[in-house]
Amino acid sequence: MARIEQSNGLAGRSFPPGSEKDLTAESGPAESGPDSADPPELQTDKYGFMGGAQQYSGQSTEDVPAEVLRQREAKWLDMLNHWDKWMAKKHKKVKLRCQKGVPPSLRGRAWLYLCGGKVKREQNRGKFQDLDSQPGDPKWVDVIERDLHRQFPFHEMFVARGGHGQQDLFRVLKAYTLHRPEEGYCQAQAPIAAVLLMHMPAEDAFWGLVQICEKYLPGYYSKGLEAIQLDGEILFSLLKKVSPVAHRHLKKHKMEPILYMTEWFMCAFSRTLPWASVLRVWDMFLCEGVKIIFRVGLVLLKCMLGSPEKLKKSQGLYETMELLKALPPAYMEEGFLVREVVESPVSERDIEREHVAQRRRWEESRGELRCRSPGRMHGARAIITAEPPRRQDLQQNPTILVETPPAAAAPSNGGPGEEPAGGKGKKKKKKRKNKEEKGAQSVPPSAPSDPPRALKDGSRQASEESLSSQEHDSYL
Repeated sequence: MARIEQSNGLAGRSFPPGSEKDLTAESGPAESGPDSADPPELQTDKYGFMGGAQQYSGQSTEDVPAEVLRQREAKWLDMLNHWDKWMAKKHKKVKLRCQKGVPPSLRGRAWLYLCGGKVKREQNRGKFQDLDSQPGDPKWVDVIERDLHRQFPFHEMFVARGGHGQQDLFRVLKAYTLHRPEEGYCQAQAPIAAVLLMHMPAEDAFWGLVQICEKYLPGYYSKGLEAIQLDGEILFSLLKKVSPVAHRHLKKHKMEPILYMTEWFMCAFSRTLPWASVLRVWDMFLCEGVKIIFRVGLVLLKCMLGSPEKLKKSQGLYETMELLKALPPAYMEEGFLVREVVESPVSERDIEREHVAQRRRWEESRGELRCRSPGRMHGARAIITAEPPRRQDLQQNPTILVETPPAAAAPSNGGPGEEPAGGKGKKKKKKRKNKEEKGAQSVPPSAPSDPPRALKDGSRQASEESLSSQEHDSYL
C-alpha cells in the first residue's frame, strides 16, 4: 500500500499513493529571488511575504487598532513576567488572550513560553551550540539541504538560496537529527521549523521544534507515520458527530483520512491557510494543544462537505479530493475560522476517548504499533504541570544593553559602589555640577574613556548571548 519517498526528503517515511500533495511541490524558483540578474520589484507584506498564496490581503485578516494592540502588549508583558503564577491560577485568562491573538511584537517570546521551550533551553544551556558544532549524519544532511529552498520560497527570510534564513533552518533541522538520531528527519518538520524561525532565533526555534515534536505531536515524524494515521481515524470518527453528512459522503467513497489530512496535521496548517489565520491557529495550538488542529480540520470538512447542496460538486473520490485541495478563502478567513474553532465542542476528553478506541481497533486489525511514542500533552498547562519549572528558568533576560557612561557609575557620598541619586531633591543642582568631577575621580587616569571592567565584560557576554538565544520578539 505504501511507498518510500527517499528522493524528496521523506526518508524512512511512508505515504499511501494519492495522499496529500507532495510537500516538495511548493516551488519558488531561484530566478525570482534577489540573486537573479534582474530581480523583479516585489512588495513585501507585513508578514514578510513577497508573493504566493499566503501573502497578506485585507480580506483574509482582521486588523487590530493600535491602541488595543498596545493594551494587549502591556497585558502580555505582565503575564510573561509572572508566567508560573498566571499558568497556575489564571490559565483560562491566558487561553482567552491566546484566542484573541498574541501581539505580533511578543509572539515569538509567547510561543516559547507556551510550548515550554524557554524552560528546556535554560535547563540545557549549551546543548544547541554543541549539536550545531557537529557535522551531522551525511544521510540526513543531504536530504535537509535539498529541502531548504522549498520552505516558504516567497518569504523574505527564505527567498535567497544560502541566505541567513536557509542557513538557520539547516542548523535547526540538523541539530534535531542529532538530538533524536532514532527519529532522524521528516520533510514535514521543515515548515514547522521555518514558522518558528520567522519569530525567534535559531536556538529558540530548535527547542520549540523539540517541544512540538515530543509534546504536541509525538510520533508524527517517526518512521511509518503510524501516529498520523491513527489521528486520521480519530478525525474521521469525530466528524460523524460534528457533520454526519460529510462523514457519510467520505465513507461512501471509501476516502481514507490520510489522503486529505496528512499535510494539514503534520504541518499544523502552515502550508494551507492564509498567514494571518496560520498565526492565530498557532497561538491557540501552542496554548491548548492538538485539539485545535482537530477542530480546524473538522471546521474545514464541515464547511466543504456539510450539506447536500455542497456535495453536488463532488460526486466521486477524485472530485472530493480536488474540492478539499481548493478551499474557498471565505472558510479560511481569520475571523470566521477562529470563531468556528473556539465554538467547536470537541474537547481533549473526546480526543483521548477516541484515541483509546482507535488504538484498540488498530491493534486488532494490524497488530501492535511499531512506534511507541510518549503520550501527548494537551497544551501549555499540561506541560508546565508535568514539568514544573524553576523560577530562574522563566526569568527574562534583556536583549538590548546600554553601557552607562563612566560618570554615571561614580560612587556618591552615601558609600562605595552606590549610584548617584540622579539629581532628585534639594541637592539636584549641586550634584549635577559636581557630577563630572566625581566621575573623573572614579575612573583611572590611564583609561579615562573605558567603562568599568565588570560592566564591560558583562555587556560583551550578554551581547553574545542575545545574538544567539535571548528573548527576540520577531525577525519581521
